[in-house]
Amino acid sequence: MKKLFQKRNMIIASAVLFMAALCTPLAFAQNSSAGVEFVQKLSTVLETGSVDEALNLYNQIPSELSKDTAIMCLKASLLMSADRDKEAQALASQLLAKEPQNVDVLDINVMLAKKRGDKASKTGFIKRILAIDPVNPGANIELADEQALKKNWRNARDYYKKALSGDPDNLDALFGYGKMCYYMEKDQDSKKAFNRLIELDPENPKGNAYLGKYAAENRQYRKAIDYVKIAIKYEPNNVDHYFDLGTYLRYVGDYEGAEKAWKKAVSLEPDYFLGYAYLAGLYDEENKTDLALEYYRLVVQKNPKYYYAYESLGMFAWKKGEWKDSMKAFQEALKKNPDSISYKLMICACMYKMGKIQEMRTFTEGLMKKLPDRNGLEYKFIRMYHDKGGDADVAANIQKETNRTKKGRYLFYLALYYQLTGKDSLAHKYYNEVVAMQSPMFFEYRMAQWESGEVN
Repeated sequence: MKKLFQKRNMIIASAVLFMAALCTPLAFAQNSSAGVEFVQKLSTVLETGSVDEALNLYNQIPSELSKDTAIMCLKASLLMSADRDKEAQALASQLLAKEPQNVDVLDINVMLAKKRGDKASKTGFIKRILAIDPVNPGANIELADEQALKKNWRNARDYYKKALSGDPDNLDALFGYGKMCYYMEKDQDSKKAFNRLIELDPENPKGNAYLGKYAAENRQYRKAIDYVKIAIKYEPNNVDHYFDLGTYLRYVGDYEGAEKAWKKAVSLEPDYFLGYAYLAGLYDEENKTDLALEYYRLVVQKNPKYYYAYESLGMFAWKKGEWKDSMKAFQEALKKNPDSISYKLMICACMYKMGKIQEMRTFTEGLMKKLPDRNGLEYKFIRMYHDKGGDADVAANIQKETNRTKKGRYLFYLALYYQLTGKDSLAHKYYNEVVAMQSPMFFEYRMAQWESGEVN
């Protein structure tokens, strides 16, 4: 519905421009006084945006204008805008029979074919237009849009470029070209297109939004905020703008503003998970554990396939002592990433906390059977949790680990093992070693901070 509304506005805007060209002294000289009066009335009505009123004027059209192809093309466009497609199609077919090489007539037929989903006819009309005018903006933009939907960025870019050859200041072609260059990381070409776009149309929301993205990439967050606020002013219901605004505000330390922006995004698209994920991450960063847990639950409710949220959900449920919920979350995460030693050991720990020792041992037996390397550290870890022994060997092997992230994780699970088995001094020692690494590239680092008392 939103796209249709935008299309109607485009038709009306194009009609207004057409009428402005038609109302030149030369055009008036070619028509009777009645014809001039009709054109003036139609131009005035179109500027009000009333499609039905404009169509009603055609009931009074002078005879010499009723055969004018341009005037009748305009009527076909207005009929299509009013969803009177059968009438539009009948008129477009008449015009096509009369002037089969007229680009404006062919363009009307392209639009009608597209609206009724007739891809073959649409393609045929586009080919006919390009045979007459290879750089025709409308036809090339239509082909570019098709390629963009298929994520063929290079092909789409080239079609938009052709459209710009035919009309260097075409706003749709400038935006499309800039966007494709953005995806292709052709940043200079992209920024040049977007800057030209807002030079021609300073209020263009999408051009401002993309320039905001570039400003943010250069850490010019205040500038990025200014750009996206213009985008919001003219596209107040575009959820992507609020995602961007929240991100930029967060970078400048305005957490309250970021929260407000992302809550607005959630209100616009309450079934989309990403707004909840942003808010959950914000509350996580602010150590608002209860809110973080609440919003991570909402994330997986809206998008059960987003397994990264299960990891955070499991972590925060663990902090609150909700062992069953924590275990369920890590079980879901493990389904999406079955090789993760972290998720396997967290499930073991949750079972320990719930006193389900035999269930845990059955789980670890199954894990060990699937591990071919009996001398590997992951196997030794699982066996340590299963047998409640072998920790000295595990500790010695951890010291040989050269990968910083892996070593930090292993130290955490050794500390967690000691905590579960009542060896609190050893647990505290290894939690502190994890925290001293100052490498928060794994979720266990945060849990180690909690356990060591560094984060309240």
